[in-house]
Amino acid sequence: MANFPTETHRFPSFDGVELAWTEMGQGRDAMLIHGYASTAEVNWIKYGHAAKLAEKGFRVIMPDLRGHGLSAAPHDAASYPPDVTMRDALALVSHLGLVDYDLGGYSLGARTTVRMIVDGGATPRRVMLAGMGLAGIVAASRTGTYFRRVLTNLGGFERGSSEWLTEAFLKTTKADPAALLPILDTFVDTQEEHLARLTEETLVVAGAEDDHNGSAHELADMLPHATFVEIPGNHMSAVTRPELGRAIADFFAA
Repeated sequence: MANFPTETHRFPSFDGVELAWTEMGQGRDAMLIHGYASTAEVNWIKYGHAAKLAEKGFRVIMPDLRGHGLSAAPHDAASYPPDVTMRDALALVSHLGLVDYDLGGYSLGARTTVRMIVDGGATPRRVMLAGMGLAGIVAASRTGTYFRRVLTNLGGFERGSSEWLTEAFLKTTKADPAALLPILDTFVDTQEEHLARLTEETLVVAGAEDDHNGSAHELADMLPHATFVEIPGNHMSAVTRPELGRAIADFFAA
């Protein structure tokens, strides 16, 4: 695999909060949005997924969500209105003047992608939803319970437990609990009937053992033009699999 350099840039979002995005490659625009408590580096660059797209002639645009990675992480509740990740991503689309582009995300990034299209008016050519099931879309406001428990009880979990492993992951991404907690209150449910607005060709991809956000099969079945691809792994480990990047690159480049 070729070694593609990256460039990181910053811009003021809709409310002036400074956000960062990283680019790799040249060619057709493709925006990839990372998952909750992760970063563009961890989700897309570290395991070679962005490079697979760059090899196929894409300019890969990878924002860090507010409260994550290289973006600002304000602690005041006013900086986290409902659908803030959607509004930030749409602000980046506008900032870059993207018109003909592809769009996708992992977990929270996938939910953000859906919100951008269904309620935000984004019009990508193709869409990729990874690590996301139907429940994580239509009952998004109820999905933060697990992370809220972890973030409010750091240091109190049995070694080797799911919560302990999640806390270890938070340390690797240098996560800021005071910024991550209010993001949990920004999740907005999408009505099932509104999923019909997502008319783009869509790839739904998930690990065989991933039920973190409900059934990815059910999500694919609800979308008008969706293809489901199963890869090895659970919600955490599927991100590390080369099959994820291969599926995304093959789909966007088709």
